[in-house]
Order: sequence, then C-alpha cells, then structure tokens
Amino acid sequence: MRFTISSTALNSRLLSLSRVINSKNTLPILDCFLFEVRDGQLIVTASDSENVMQSTMPLESFEGEGMFAVNSQTIIDAVKELPEQPLNIDINLGELKIYVTYQNGYYDFPIQNAEEYPQVQAVDEGAISMTIDSGVLADNISRSLFATAQDELRPVMNGIYFDLTADYLAIVASDGHKLVRNKNLNIKSDAPSAFILPRKPATLLKNVLVKDGSNVMIRFDQHSAEITFTDGKLNCRLIEGRYPNYDSVIPKDNPNHIVIDRKSFIGALRRVLPFSSDSSQLIRYKVGNGQLELSAEDVDFSTRAKESITCEYEGTPMQIGFKGSSMLEILNNLQSENVAVRLADPSRAGVIEPDGQEENQEILMLIMPMLLND
Repeated sequence: MRFTISSTALNSRLLSLSRVINSKNTLPILDCFLFEVRDGQLIVTASDSENVMQSTMPLESFEGEGMFAVNSQTIIDAVKELPEQPLNIDINLGELKIYVTYQNGYYDFPIQNAEEYPQVQAVDEGAISMTIDSGVLADNISRSLFATAQDELRPVMNGIYFDLTADYLAIVASDGHKLVRNKNLNIKSDAPSAFILPRKPATLLKNVLVKDGSNVMIRFDQHSAEITFTDGKLNCRLIEGRYPNYDSVIPKDNPNHIVIDRKSFIGALRRVLPFSSDSSQLIRYKVGNGQLELSAEDVDFSTRAKESITCEYEGTPMQIGFKGSSMLEILNNLQSENVAVRLADPSRAGVIEPDGQEENQEILMLIMPMLLND
C-alpha cells in the first residue's frame, strides 16, 4: 500500500487528534493512531476508549487500500519539523513497517496490526438527531466551558448540557456559583430531549470546529453521541444523570439595570483584583448616579484598592459583592462592546447579558453574590 499526502496537512490533523490520546492508557494500542486508506482518502482515528475522533483527508495519489496503527508520538515527531512538501508513504503490512520518503531524506519505523485497535461503538438506530451551524456550536461551547464544574460528587455538573425543547436549543453550563445559558431559537424539536456532553469531548470539538458556515450533525441516545463535522467525526460517551433545573435559578425580576463598557469593566477589575483577599477574591460593587465603584481589601496584608467607572444605571443605589475572578471569566467570554448587568438585592444572583443579542440567539450568564461584611 502506498499513498502521497501534504506534510503540513497531515501534521495539523495529527496534532488535533493527539489531544484525544491520554498520557497513560490501559491498552497499549491506544497510544497509536489508526490509519485507514479507503476511496482515495486517509482516515486517521484517535481514541482514549471513551472518546473516538476521526479526521478525513483527501490523498494526492494512492495505490491499494488497508489499515494499520502507528505510535502517535513517533509519527508526530517524524512530520512536525518538515516544511510543506508531499510525503510518499509506503506500508509493508507483511513486515509491519512504514517508510516515509520526503524531499531530502526518509524515515522508517514499525507499525502495528489494525485488528488490535478497538472498534467504534455506534449510537442506537433510534438515536435523536439535530443539526447546528459549526460556528454557532463552537462559540456556544467556548462560551460555556469555563462554567463547568469539576465535582466528583455531582458528575452531571462536569459537562455541558444540551436541552432541546419545542421552542429552542439551550446549551448550558454551571458549577453552582456561575451559570451560562445559550439559547438557539432556530433549533427546536416537537419531542424534547437532552444530553450532557463531558468536558473533554467539548474541548476537542472547540478546537476542531471551523466557522465556515458548514453544519454539524449530532446524533445521541442515552449513553453516547456521534458528532459529524467537516472532515471528521467524534464519538463519545455521555454523562448520565439528571441535570438540575437551570431556569429555576435565573431571576426574572431584577429591577436594577447597569449598562457598561465591557473592556473598561475588565480593565478596572484587573487593576482592583490583586488587592483583594487571595482566599475569597471578593470585590465590592457600589452603584448609583451613573457610577460603578469597585473596591477590594485584604485585611491580612493591609492592602486596599478602589476605582470608579462611568455607566448607565436605572434603579436604587446599592452595594453587592461578587468573586472577582468569576466576574472576569464571564466578561472575557462575552464579545459585545457593552454588557447589561441586572441586579435585585445583595443576596440574589446577578444576571449579565450582551447589550444587544444576535439574531435567533440569547446569551445569559449568572453569578452568585458573596456576603459583604459592612
């Protein structure tokens, strides 16, 4: 078997797929990529037994078809330093050797039998399916990942929740202290369904999805999901369990409204946060008369900081405390020029939204308050 492929194209795909492979695997074959030449294409697979990702690349030329496994680190090391050029790859399945010939030299090293590689477990025939724009899915996942938990006692909180309803698709993440809800109003289903995507496959998708207007097909059952995108596919095991009622924690009647420049807000937070207590990272927010005052204090080290920024404010003057690092994460994961902050009182959650939503999309983030010691 023989085929020719671009060195940079192969290197790029291998680096993306390498994120699937664990540093320590129970099965030695999982240290390998599975290569398959079929129908003029090269299909490369990486697996950690729970997540299986495939990438498909067209071949410049090929002779014969077949499958083999090759150590991931060896093949990455072989191609990562090569400049753009065609690679001529010969496979001797009898000797279990691969020969890689390039412009000024060649490599050869052992390969393994493809029969030892675990097979992909397909989702059930009656799986639920939906289609979403690749760029929208990438944005929603990127915006949500920071809010997932790492909680052994509540594993359902450790992933991103996809809630398909009769009115919208909600993509939600929460760790109990902050929450992100992305509503996609043009994706809906008469038969409501849901699944929880673990953090690792969500991160893998974020890194491979492209904003080219293409569609992503998601098929899922109770245990696993199959996500097909341009030039690739991801099969993963889902988190099983019942996700909390996220809508019940979102306040509906916060009467105090702040509209503020997002970058100015971020800058002020970054300047004030280093002077807060390392353990709590508490920032005090005092708002009224078109001014938002941020202050922080660390009694143990006798440090203090205060800064005021202008804003638009409708409501009664008030003070509330939020964790500075959590507020920064929320603001950094929004893209709008201005953000709207809705508050009720110092004991209730604050709601943060872009000041102006995109068409067919509603983005909302929530942050729980911290107790102020007056």
